Amino acid sequence: LKLGCCTSGGLCAIMYYICRIPICQGFFAGFRQIFYCEVNPMPIRIQADLPAIEVLEAENIFVMTYDRAAGQDIRPLKIAILNLMPTKTETETQLLRLLGNTPLQVDVELLHPASHISKNTSSSYLHKYYKTFEQVKSQRFDGLIITGAPVEKLPFEEVDYWPEMCRIMDWTKTNVYSTLYICWGAQAGLYYHYGIDKHPLDEKLSGIYNHRVLNPYHPLMRGFDDNYFAPHSRYTTVYLSDVQAHKELLPLSESDIAGLHIVAEKGGRRIFITGHAEYDRDTLAKEYFRDVNRGLEPSVPYHYFPGDDPTKTPAFTWRSNAHLLVSNWLNYYVYQQVPFDFIGEGHT
Repeated sequence: LKLGCCTSGGLCAIMYYICRIPICQGFFAGFRQIFYCEVNPMPIRIQADLPAIEVLEAENIFVMTYDRAAGQDIRPLKIAILNLMPTKTETETQLLRLLGNTPLQVDVELLHPASHISKNTSSSYLHKYYKTFEQVKSQRFDGLIITGAPVEKLPFEEVDYWPEMCRIMDWTKTNVYSTLYICWGAQAGLYYHYGIDKHPLDEKLSGIYNHRVLNPYHPLMRGFDDNYFAPHSRYTTVYLSDVQAHKELLPLSESDIAGLHIVAEKGGRRIFITGHAEYDRDTLAKEYFRDVNRGLEPSVPYHYFPGDDPTKTPAFTWRSNAHLLVSNWLNYYVYQQVPFDFIGEGHT
């Protein structure tokens, strides 16, 4: 059977759905549009020897090296991750896992602040797997993820890499189509872009909290249940009333205990997540026992250990929501909105 190429890919998508036979290049676009729910996750493209690969492949997440991807005629999404967390490898794995569970091919660039000397990650590791802002500032990216950082007790201006952070956040206005800010990154973004300050809590907010969706018809919240669980781990918070004072910002979910969780700028160019949807099952446990060993006498994370017994294995109650959140971001605010020539215009 020989069929001519179709520009929409619709006919080829139908043939693939029935016969499992890909017919032409136009197949890919139509397949995503018509049978989105049937498509297998596409690969994330990263360096061949990145330590996270072994973990991801063990979980059946399709990882593709740059060399193999070079032989494919597909324009992947270019996503950068500004990793501010001290546990670089763990955070890489968590975020790559979420990025890899979508029907889109994603080309990932890892970034770190050049103005900060890491105490937990060797300079050789950073030099091998990471780039600095200066190395990528002439490029454009479809999306950027800015992670949290354990510096929230400090005023923003006292963080040693704050000037560099400001340059990066200013650069996103022209060189990044949509930016996803996480935890302290979200607080930093709200402060820099809108002047919304963070406020100290009486004690650390740590645990798994129930949230309610405030706007179920917003694209970022599509597929979410009315209530869902998500992890938080922070000493400061952002007030809902401060966000509501800005008409360009949309509060999308909140918790009676943990407060505001997801905020979106109306155009989708900036998304703010005050928690840690990317956390693994045991991440809060590691943080808890770390603080115990430091003699900090932390409270047991809320609604985390069964029966509040730290010897028991926590249930992974937020995994599906985390995947849905990142998938919705990539689909509705990156893949479907980025102009075709956005990336090409950014090269110099």
